[in-house]
Amino acid sequence: MPSTRDRQARHATFVVFAVQGLSFATLLTQVAHLQDKHELSTGALTVLLLIVPVFAGIGSVAAGSFAARLGSKTLLRGAQPAVALAVVLAGLAPSVATLVPALLLFGLGVGAVDAGMNMQGVAVERRYGRAVLNGFHCLWSVFSLAGALWVAGVGDGLPMEAVMAIPMVVAVAGSLYAGPKLCTAAEEKAETEAKTAARGFPWRSIVPLCLAMGFLYVGDAAVSNFSTVFMQDILSADARVIPLAYAAYQATTLLVRLGGDVAVRRYGPATVVRLGGAIATLGFLGIVAAPSQPLAIVAFGLTGMGLAVVAPQSFSAAGRLDPAGTGVAIAWVNLFNYVGFIVGSGLVGVVADLGDMRTGFVVPLVLVAAIVALARGFEPALKTRV
Repeated sequence: MPSTRDRQARHATFVVFAVQGLSFATLLTQVAHLQDKHELSTGALTVLLLIVPVFAGIGSVAAGSFAARLGSKTLLRGAQPAVALAVVLAGLAPSVATLVPALLLFGLGVGAVDAGMNMQGVAVERRYGRAVLNGFHCLWSVFSLAGALWVAGVGDGLPMEAVMAIPMVVAVAGSLYAGPKLCTAAEEKAETEAKTAARGFPWRSIVPLCLAMGFLYVGDAAVSNFSTVFMQDILSADARVIPLAYAAYQATTLLVRLGGDVAVRRYGPATVVRLGGAIATLGFLGIVAAPSQPLAIVAFGLTGMGLAVVAPQSFSAAGRLDPAGTGVAIAWVNLFNYVGFIVGSGLVGVVADLGDMRTGFVVPLVLVAAIVALARGFEPALKTRV
């Protein structure tokens, strides 16, 4: 039975995930306005935006080393307000020269927070003794959507600087509220720490989790960056229909995460990931073959339904491989979030240039199918008690 302290840590972790979703959406929904403000070409904007995933990867690896010494609670109490500050600075930046360091700070902070919040989620899951990580990721999706709706609702009525700064006041307040209630470094660790340290770190077992995370984000990058292009160029959708593909992807992601923990408890993580990989593969196959706009929208929804479970279970499995609670395994798995997104953005675009956007979506189709084979790496291998 979870203790009062366990429930307190869980509620605080919910807040951390919510703040991260809000912060991420607040910046990304303003990319077009930042491009206009600084008169950036598409090529220049693409190069600038690559700063975020590249430095997020650096931030993630650094977070693993930091958290192993001082715990993810200390990490998050510093890194999450830094992300909010970076969003505000990006909005206020008067020139590209000042925008670059803001994006650099945002990237480093996002990588550190992504790693740290999942360390906290795994610690809570370990203390509860049952799957709870999907719920945290679900709340990230909810507040990411809330950030987008905030921008859509007030975007024309306020200056961009205010649109970006106001949600960050909420973000900082949430971070300051949650910080003291998160799991401490001692609470992140399990009783098997000494035994695990003696065996050495299970790097070989981390590989399928890293690959699954990378392939997931190749698919996510393809949908995020090219779903609108696909709908417009391949299926000749009008302006009202074009966004529905991405909306279907996000909606099914959210719905599946709502019930993801229940499914994992009943069927086990490997079965859920295997089924998710199969559904996502079917979705990408549907995109490549879609003869009409409605069927394409359904196919994009299937990709969200299948991919939704992979990230939470990757972090959960990494946590089981590191019951000492060092956070190193989670930080490395999180790194492949950004590797996959960078590779997916570039590779899908290159292949599409050689053929068309249908051809481009063959890339995630092939790689996401590999998640089905990688799913056996998600089976619990270590039994831990707290």
